[in-house]
Amino acid sequence: MTDDLEGCRGGGWTLVMKIDGTKPTFHYDSQRWSNMDDFNPQGGENGFDSQETKLPTYWNTSFSKICLGMKLGNLLSFITIRKQASSLYSVIADGQYRDTSLGRDTWKSLIGSEASLQVKCYKEGFNALAKEEYSKARIGIIANDRYDCNTCNSRIGFGTGGIDDDSNTCGNEAKHEGDNGDKHIKTIGYILVQ
Repeated sequence: MTDDLEGCRGGGWTLVMKIDGTKPTFHYDSQRWSNMDDFNPQGGENGFDSQETKLPTYWNTSFSKICLGMKLGNLLSFITIRKQASSLYSVIADGQYRDTSLGRDTWKSLIGSEASLQVKCYKEGFNALAKEEYSKARIGIIANDRYDCNTCNSRIGFGTGGIDDDSNTCGNEAKHEGDNGDKHIKTIGYILVQ
C-alpha cells in the first residue's frame, strides 16, 4: 500500500482491513472476525480514507509483522507488532487470547496526547477480553482500576466493544480513573501486514 509508514518502517506493507470506529461493522462480536468473507473490497483501493474494508489478505497472507494505524482528525499514527503467523485470521478467528508486549505507552501513542487508560491492570494482544460485558479488543489493550483484569473499563484497540460505549469499535474508551480522564474517542483504524 505504501513504502514507508512512520512507526511501521521497512515498506512492503499489505492492507488487510480498515475500520470506522463509529460503525458496528467490525465490533468485537462481529462474525467478520471469524469468517473468510471479504467486505467492501473496493474500499482497499482508496488509501488511508474512512471507507471500511476487509480484504482476502485477512485469511490468505502470512506475515512476520503487523502495522496498526489510527487516524483521529488529521493525526495519523502507526505502531508495529512483531508476530509471525500464516494469516491474521489464524491469530484472531478462534477467539483465543494471544498476548503482545508493546506496553501501555505504545498503545496510547496511536491516539496521541488525548489517550487514557486505567493504570492498575492491563492485558494486551489479540482477543483481549475481560468479563463478557466489559472492555474487549480483537487487537489492542484493555485496562482496569483494580489489580485484576476482570472488570476493565478502558481500552484502546481495533474491533472493540464493551460497557461505557459499546458502539466504539476502534479507538479509546476510558472510565473510572483513567490516567488522562474519561475518554470516548472513535478513530479510523488501519491494519496492514508484512
